[in-house]
Amino acid sequence: MATVTIDGYTIEVEDGTTILEAARKIGGEIVPPTMCYYSKLKGSGGKCRTCLVKVAQTSAQNTRPMPKLVASCSTPVQDGMVVQNITSPEVLETRKAIVEFLLINHPLDCPVCDQAGECDLQDLSFKHGVDTSRFDEGKREFDIIDIGPYVKLHMNRCILCYRCVFTANQITNGRIHGVLYRGDASEISTFIKNSIDNDFSGNVIDVCPVGALTDKTFRFKSRVWFLKPMDAHRDCPTCSGKAVVWMHGDDIYRVTARKDQYHEVEDFICNTCRFEKKSTSDWVIEGPRKIMRTSIISVNHYDKEKQGSVINPVAKKIQKPAEK
Repeated sequence: MATVTIDGYTIEVEDGTTILEAARKIGGEIVPPTMCYYSKLKGSGGKCRTCLVKVAQTSAQNTRPMPKLVASCSTPVQDGMVVQNITSPEVLETRKAIVEFLLINHPLDCPVCDQAGECDLQDLSFKHGVDTSRFDEGKREFDIIDIGPYVKLHMNRCILCYRCVFTANQITNGRIHGVLYRGDASEISTFIKNSIDNDFSGNVIDVCPVGALTDKTFRFKSRVWFLKPMDAHRDCPTCSGKAVVWMHGDDIYRVTARKDQYHEVEDFICNTCRFEKKSTSDWVIEGPRKIMRTSIISVNHYDKEKQGSVINPVAKKIQKPAEK
């Protein structure tokens, strides 16, 4: 076991735990944001750099700080390590620059994007972004293409987080899409516009942190804040059958996988559940989905509570000595 202190909170975790996972065990506002890391996907992380933190003390034996900011999603903790996230002005300033970089080619089409209201990049830019852009050059432009019978790709919005590539690699029989070309010309696409049509292809929509991959059966039908997310399940021979149905009255507009507080899928669902079961008779409705206070869906609909997740009671807050 190793003891790590993050923004004044100390917790004991297993050896090999990353700084990010240790912060998630504590919870609250000290958890670094992520755009590419996905705990369910092997090899994810280390690409978007939004989770950079400052290691003020490397370990109990080595009290020197690390010379540069490190990616919390790929840096394991050491016993006695001291980490600064929101308490470090350097981290906050760097995160602001990273958000500005991510928005260089991202179009301002939130008013028409289906991801609006549940977009990680939208939340990140609202919290850490700036209200002006210094980028005067033209943005990259790509044609909108269909990469399957159910998925539409808006490459203009893509931030190259690789989540969809890892998802297709690890939960499907074969991956036929990936990152083509290099540098500023890099893009997510299929080889000679092949079609993605395996049983779990729809999960690339759920893992995408922006509106680059969208559900063709739901496009432009409604905004998420007009719908009521309900936990539901069905007997499915292909997947767990546990999902969230988004309803307006008695109509199901879309079906998604269940996600945790970090917007990560709990159980991947098949295309049959996602795209073909849009009748209430197909599902056993369990009840309303618990919505986080930070979600736009909760505005004016839920009781007020403390913003952010609750601090883990196991974590202890270090009390600074009173100044004489």
